[in-house]
Amino acid sequence: MLTEIRIQNFAIIDRLELEFASGLVIFTGETGAGKSIIMDALEMLLGGRAETALIRAEAERASVEAVFKLQGSAQAAVNETLKREDLQDDETYLTLAREVRREGRSVARVNGRTVSVGILKEIGAHLVDIHGQTEHLSILSPHTHLNLLDRYANTEQALAAYRKTYTALQTLRKELAALRAAQADSQHRVDMLTYQLEEIESAHPKPGEDEELRQERDRLANAETLASNAQEALSLIDEGSPETPAITDQLGQTVAALASLARIDSAQAPLSARAEDLLENLSDLARDLRNYLEQVEYNPRRLEQVEERLDTLLRLKRKYGGSLPAVLEFGANTRTLLETITNAAEKTSELEAREAILLNELAARAEKLSQQRKKAAEQLAKGVETQLDDLKMSAAQFSVQFQTKPDPDGLPLNDTRLAFDSSGYDRAEFLIAPNPGEGLKPLAKIASGGETSRLMLALKNVLAGADEIPTLVFDEIDQGIGGRVGGVVGQKLWNLGKAHQVLCITHLPQLAAYGTQHFHVEKALQNGRTTTQVRALLGEARKQELAGMLGEVSEATLRSAADLLQSAQPRP
Repeated sequence: MLTEIRIQNFAIIDRLELEFASGLVIFTGETGAGKSIIMDALEMLLGGRAETALIRAEAERASVEAVFKLQGSAQAAVNETLKREDLQDDETYLTLAREVRREGRSVARVNGRTVSVGILKEIGAHLVDIHGQTEHLSILSPHTHLNLLDRYANTEQALAAYRKTYTALQTLRKELAALRAAQADSQHRVDMLTYQLEEIESAHPKPGEDEELRQERDRLANAETLASNAQEALSLIDEGSPETPAITDQLGQTVAALASLARIDSAQAPLSARAEDLLENLSDLARDLRNYLEQVEYNPRRLEQVEERLDTLLRLKRKYGGSLPAVLEFGANTRTLLETITNAAEKTSELEAREAILLNELAARAEKLSQQRKKAAEQLAKGVETQLDDLKMSAAQFSVQFQTKPDPDGLPLNDTRLAFDSSGYDRAEFLIAPNPGEGLKPLAKIASGGETSRLMLALKNVLAGADEIPTLVFDEIDQGIGGRVGGVVGQKLWNLGKAHQVLCITHLPQLAAYGTQHFHVEKALQNGRTTTQVRALLGEARKQELAGMLGEVSEATLRSAADLLQSAQPRP
């Protein structure tokens, strides 16, 4: 629910901070005082239009920030989005902010981090439902009706069983589609895949083979130079010349001299040991050079073979992935695909048989789900009409219209096939006939005004347990409603406040008396400028406000106000 809101430089609001309780929150005040402006600010916060015209004169920006306490299913839905977008700070509390600047730029924030308006709308849709002069109410959208009906009908178990079978069918159909695609023009594909596989397997490529061959090619192509360099090094180390003794001979003399030194000065023994290590390493080096010389050979035929093999591997890499590992993976995938195509006909028959079984099973589950919905729809219609009767719309009719759509690939049912999705084959829409003889029409097309307000209230009361949005806003729901109905509306709003937080702007004292929290909104002149001020009403101040709404404050209106408050107290 909405726990607090801060509004700054928004229309005639200079700075406003409000804290909200649960239950029914009432806003009253003269027309034009700024009650609806507060709701406009809330709507902008939730992703509505952010226009520069809303910025208070002489200010550079307007801002709205609110804190929400997350509960129930809304908490799970919002936290899922927050985790997905890496925006979560707290699982229970959430801060939203929106700012519009004079140059036209709008900034949205969630928990202090800048986000797109789309993310703000997605989160806001789970938190607040606004019904007012802008007609922004989710219940008017037909695509929400089936979901509301399902929650009202408590179809959770039946829907979960249906969706489990639905998922299995969709998985099978994807596999079947892949098989059928593989079978299309299969002979041509088989010929091409066979050629590619034979080309790869006949070459017998091995991981790392190309690098080893390149090294061997370099040795073969430079055999004379390599042998010459190795022989020169070996001569200097181990053979020497009449003019220059071998390095090993000179190092041997050095070792002998240092050994004699160490025998006299034992502290220099490490020097003698290091010299011996050098001589041993030099001998190892000479031995390795001799071995290398034996391996180095000038072999034009082998060089030609290596070049040809490298050309073969290069051609494979160019055609099948750019590297030998990629070539080998391509070959393995090609073999698997060939086996799939070869066995496709038999596999296709098996999957088609399984598809028919799943379709029949899914049709049975969808039919059970549909029957449960239709039974609940009758109860819903009776409940809404009862609510409307209380609201002095006794002649109004309400109904849930179910529709299906033919589809040759759909669910088999009563000698026909019906289109289906993850919710079944039903399409549901709420219909209303406010007056006798008008005929049932979609909610979005009914007349506006008092009838719309009362219908929304009736629906919200009946669907209170099914509607998961925690905060409901009614901007002047009393439009077109007289004082006699106002008390009924107030009681129903209070009842609605048991399951939701309800924010309501009203001009009816009979309705306002039912509020669990009451704010008075008024305009004031400060430093030559008009500004909106809001104060919470308690005790005598609240009675004075209700008396003023009934007429001029007098003993009679004060007594009537007290009677209204007293009659609202039991709230049966």
